[in-house]
Amino acid sequence: MALDLAVRRRRRSLFLFFFLPGIALSSWVTRTPDVRDQLGVSTGQMGLVLFGLSVGSMAGILCSGRLVDRFGTRPVIALGTVLILVSIAVIAIGSLTASAPVVTLGLCAFGAGMGAGEVAVNVDGADVERLTGTTVLPTLHGCFSLGTVIGALAGMTATAASVPTHWHLGAVGLISTAIFLYAIRHVPAGTGAHAAVQHAEGEATASRPATKVWKDRKLLLIGAIVLAMALAEGSANDWLPLLMVDGHGLDATAGSLVYVGFAAAMTLGRFGGGYFLERFGRPAVVRASAISGVVGLLLVIFSDNVAVAGAAVLFWGLGASLGFPVALSAAGDSGPESTQRVSLVATIGYVAFLVGPPGLGFLGDHWGLRSAMLVVLAVVAAAIFLAPAVGTGRPGKPALAGEAGEAGEAGEAGEAGGGRAGEQRSAKEMRS
Repeated sequence: MALDLAVRRRRRSLFLFFFLPGIALSSWVTRTPDVRDQLGVSTGQMGLVLFGLSVGSMAGILCSGRLVDRFGTRPVIALGTVLILVSIAVIAIGSLTASAPVVTLGLCAFGAGMGAGEVAVNVDGADVERLTGTTVLPTLHGCFSLGTVIGALAGMTATAASVPTHWHLGAVGLISTAIFLYAIRHVPAGTGAHAAVQHAEGEATASRPATKVWKDRKLLLIGAIVLAMALAEGSANDWLPLLMVDGHGLDATAGSLVYVGFAAAMTLGRFGGGYFLERFGRPAVVRASAISGVVGLLLVIFSDNVAVAGAAVLFWGLGASLGFPVALSAAGDSGPESTQRVSLVATIGYVAFLVGPPGLGFLGDHWGLRSAMLVVLAVVAAAIFLAPAVGTGRPGKPALAGEAGEAGEAGEAGEAGGGRAGEQRSAKEMRS
């Protein structure tokens, strides 16, 4: 009974560790029009400010795996969260002093905290799944999206009430600190840590599969899907309020409200996606997600009707909600060395966060943000045709593109039956 209580508290803490960065991120996003005006920068210069978030995210994701392997998930989760808390204070100071470099530095720390903490929380969540035999990871990502909804609503309210950005972010920082101090107590030490000292021969043996991972064509196709969906999600997180303000003439409060709709659609998609994955399989869900994203982006870009463009953001959010977590799950099931496969695909996805903000900002400076989103539209449209890559074949039968739906269902069934899944992977390795 004590163990059950400890596991329940641990799972609740992991939910909070995804919920917290969601609130923090959306609090920043809803104030980007105000911060841009306070800093007195152009759209292109704002893209360079946002580049700090991308650089920090990439650094965090690249370092997290090694840190978890050496120290376990608990200290890495704590480090990532502390970086987020510090970054909120730095961004608030940068906003108060109208200093673009300080805001950029704060966003860099924020990205590093999110990148490092997200990997560690996912590793800990996978351990909870093994202990409880229940699905946890999709709900974790749903809690992040729920946090973005609540944070966006608070940000919209603060914008409408003309609350200074630094006071708003200061309040978010205090609330987030209280959440952190409660949640970290229930995350056990040692999860994910391995021996720090290994034999040289063992290291050489372990390094060989990592080289093969880069040569796996199917894995690279999954990486392309993650890249597309990460760009769809990241471009909204970076630019959606400004897109609605500059591109459709809304005021800052209405622009924040549209972002709330996007975040709500993301939340709905992630909490409700499990049913559709079990019923239709991964390829069908990824394809439908990409089509939804394309429809939303088309209407946002080309419709001059503000109501239509605002409603289309819901399709955009639904389309972006499942692509990233589903593709990461498919990467882990695509062959041996699942940790390295997930790490590779996640890194590919973070390239979108690295190049997206400055790239879209540069295009937005010259042709407007609505035209800049054509790049996102093209990449998401490509994911429609790449969707079969997330399927897995039945034992003794390869997954053909024309059998994508059946392959996805077979993959899900293989995951449910541990022994059959092992036979499936062995058969695929023999064929290769």
